[in-house]
Parts: sequence; C-alpha cells; structure tokens
Amino acid sequence: MDKFFEKIPFVDNILKGTGQIMLQENRWTGLLFLIGIFMGSWEQGLSAIMATAAGTLTAQFLKYDKSEINSGLYGFSAALVGVALSFVFKNTLLIWVLVVVGGSLASIIQHFFIKRKIPVFTLPFILIAWVFIFLLHHFTEIPPSKFITETILPTNNDEFLYSTNAFGEVIFQGGVLSGIIFFIAVFISSPIAALYGFVASILGGYIAHLNGEPIDQIHLGLFGFNAVLSAIVFSGFKKIDGFWVLLAVAVTVVIDDVLVDNNILSEVGGVLTFPFVAGTWVTLLIQKVFAKTKSEFKPFNQNLKIKSALKNFLKSK
Repeated sequence: MDKFFEKIPFVDNILKGTGQIMLQENRWTGLLFLIGIFMGSWEQGLSAIMATAAGTLTAQFLKYDKSEINSGLYGFSAALVGVALSFVFKNTLLIWVLVVVGGSLASIIQHFFIKRKIPVFTLPFILIAWVFIFLLHHFTEIPPSKFITETILPTNNDEFLYSTNAFGEVIFQGGVLSGIIFFIAVFISSPIAALYGFVASILGGYIAHLNGEPIDQIHLGLFGFNAVLSAIVFSGFKKIDGFWVLLAVAVTVVIDDVLVDNNILSEVGGVLTFPFVAGTWVTLLIQKVFAKTKSEFKPFNQNLKIKSALKNFLKSK
C-alpha cells in the first residue's frame, strides 16, 4: 500500500492533511475522517477535499518545505475552512469559490507561523472562517444551510455517547456514527491520544454542566470538542502528561464557556476552535514558566548535594 501512495503522493498529502485536523499524521486517520464527513454531508465532504487540495497545491506552488507538505501541515486548517463554509451556508457558486480561496489562504497563513516556529494550531482556519462568515452574513444574501436552520434533537444514546460526539463536532459533525468513526480514526493512529481525548470530552461536559450550560448541547458534544483537541496536544505516556492534559482541558473549557455565555464571537460565527488554541497557548506558557523555574532550582539543589556530601565526608574523618 505504501508503494501505491508513493505513486500518487498528492492523495497521501490530502489524507494526512485531513488527519492533522486532530494532530495525526496518518493517512488512514484522514481517510476515516473523510468517510465520517461524507456520512454527514456530501457537500461538506467535497468541501474538505477541495480546500485541502487547494492548501496543498498552494504550498507546492510556493515551494514550501516538502517534508511539511508531506506531513499534511498545509491541509488541516484548509480542510476546516471548507467544512465550516459548507456547514454554515447553503452551497452556492460563491461558497464553492471561497472554499478554494480559503484553503489557499489557510496554507499561506499557516506557513507564516511555521517559519517563525509559532505553534498556532488551527488559528489560520479560525481567522479565515471568522472573516468570511462575517462578510457573507453582512454583505450577501446567501441563506444558512439546513444544518444551521434545523434543530438537532437529542437521542436516547446521547447521554452515553456525548464523549464520542465531541470528536465529531471537531469537524462540525453532529451524527453519532461520525463521532465514533472519528474516535476510532484517532485511536488507530495514537491510542493514548484517543483515550485522553475521550476522558477530556467527559471532563469538559462535566465542567460545562457545573457552569449551567444546556444539557442537550453538552450531550451533542458542543462543550467537549475543544477539550478533545487540547487533550490530544498534551497526551503522552508520562505521569506529568496527565497533569498537563487536565490543566489544558480545564483552561480550554472555562474559556469556551465564558465566550459562549457572553456571545462574544457570535457575530463572526461562534467560538469554533479558538478555546482550544487559547487554552493550549496558556498551558504552553505555564509549561515554559514551570520549566524555567525548575531549571533555576537545579544549581541550588546541586549545591545542597555537594554540601551534604562534604558534611558526610568530614564526619567520616
């Protein structure tokens, strides 16, 4: 199968770019993501492919680093732009054009931050989606899609499946089956990331419940998908990783709840994945301060060891 993708690397780039939506450089993860998206809406599935292709082609045309392109780093924000536009608006010619334009712009913005070694995650998607949604709402008469106008009624299984529903909502999918497929997609790439994300979704829903958020929205995974992404970023096998996941999830959910409760970003399409980006930034900053403080104490601890050893030596004399 590797030989097949070696012959058509562009397809591999698209699949890995889609997989990178949840930070997985895995073609099979990306393929399952696309299957889950198409199950919810063929328009959103097609938009994801078109936008990812546009972002990848832009990166190739502008001669960005080949290893970064092959890793899918210029596809995930582009894919989210495409799905977001098809989710929010009825598909018209202008929307299809903007899917391609948005995918290309996402690639350019992503490269700007990659070159400066600034971890922005899905920020390019967020910025482009906010601008496009605001302009389309205020300067066009394109109607909203059925996904916006229709009310999604909770099912009897939502109380038990809201943890996987959150995986689906990362890519705007409210279907139970899509959420399960997305969880499996992450699991086959990184079991520890999937399990941390699963627990983070439950924790995010619990914190949102304590904050008085609507129970039906919690069950749909709307207060868990940002937590899932934050958990995946800090997932690992060390004990300290669990602490960072817990901190990142808590910060992310608090930011999410505050923004949603105060309708701060409603004019530009909602919070999207901004709570994840902001929560991760805060946690990374705390990590940096923690590491710096720890390193500053090392000379002090070393001096104590030297003094203790010297004291024991003198006693022996």
